[in-house]
Amino acid sequence: MSAAKKLKLGLVGGGPGSFIGAIHLNGALMDGMFELVCGAFSSNPSKSKQKGEELMLDPARVYASYDEMFEKESQLPEGERMDVVAIVTPNNVHFDPTVKALNYGFHVALDKPLTLNYGEAKELYHIVKNSDRRFLLTHTYTGYPMIKQAKQMVMDGKIGKVRKVYVEYPQGWLYKLLETENNKQAEWRTDPNRNGLAGCMGDIGTHAFNMVEYVTGLKVSHICADLYIKIEGRPIDDDGVVLLRFENGASGVLMASQTDTGCENNLKIRVYGEKGGLEWEQELNNTLIFREPTGPAQIMRAGTGYLGSLAQENTRTPAGHPEGYIEAFANLYRNFARCIYADRAGQQPKWEWEDYPGIEDGIRGMAFIDHVLRSTQSDLKWTPFVVEK
Repeated sequence: MSAAKKLKLGLVGGGPGSFIGAIHLNGALMDGMFELVCGAFSSNPSKSKQKGEELMLDPARVYASYDEMFEKESQLPEGERMDVVAIVTPNNVHFDPTVKALNYGFHVALDKPLTLNYGEAKELYHIVKNSDRRFLLTHTYTGYPMIKQAKQMVMDGKIGKVRKVYVEYPQGWLYKLLETENNKQAEWRTDPNRNGLAGCMGDIGTHAFNMVEYVTGLKVSHICADLYIKIEGRPIDDDGVVLLRFENGASGVLMASQTDTGCENNLKIRVYGEKGGLEWEQELNNTLIFREPTGPAQIMRAGTGYLGSLAQENTRTPAGHPEGYIEAFANLYRNFARCIYADRAGQQPKWEWEDYPGIEDGIRGMAFIDHVLRSTQSDLKWTPFVVEK
């Protein structure tokens, strides 16, 4: 792998004013496995050109549309053309560029959620499964070393059979109608035509859902959901609660809100089993608390030698040197790149490298949104959770 050339990366989206585009790019470039070579940064050609200039790209490889980018990049010689495209657009512009990129033979990294709606997700699921290209869905929080440590401890039986899970994602940034104040992020995230029919639960509730299934290794079997619009005049939910049942009989509670005034981004998870419990929160992301019934709580820290292989593979710095959000993105991109390199070499990737979210996570996330919406509208207490593909 040391002799491998950098993977050539293109961006769809991430133009002027984009938050997530810069995060993706910083994460992808952190380990030196990618180099940015091209982009279609905006549906507005002049804004795309502006962003290309900011990034000091060759003007000939700054495109007015992703259709133009895919066509022209595919015509370049192998070794010069784009290898991987990162799609960092609003949700309504996920499906089409992903399908076209795969059809042109590019690997795809896509911001979550998978698509605008469940119908698109089911169609994309089969397209990805039938493709020979790698596909990454950036559920960022599974990239944190101590979340990977929690997953491995559950997998290794350290807490025994899982009985109960609590997961919450409180935000407060939409405590008022920011979408009426020329706030670009608020405008599209509260617009059902661009975001989808679930607001808060589609945006951050899906992260909480993904984290629960990732850490526990369990699949949700039934849900009971209640969504709310706390801010009058907003067309889609900005708050919600979901009761969860898991396939092994465990139960759970998922809470997500974007109107918890004063809260930032403190995603939290607690998992309790027959022999012990685990606790993690994003604002203290380098710490994992392990509780046992017969002794004091153990504070486990990132960067230490006693952690398992999943955490070790996704840690960059010694203990006490904080790693954070961009590093979590970088872990996903690095594992993704390592698998592409292994594929090219005809080798089987290490299982730790293949531990990144993909199409299965994507279809389950979209199924979660669909079932939460249906459960909210239903008088039934429990809605069976069935993933259609």
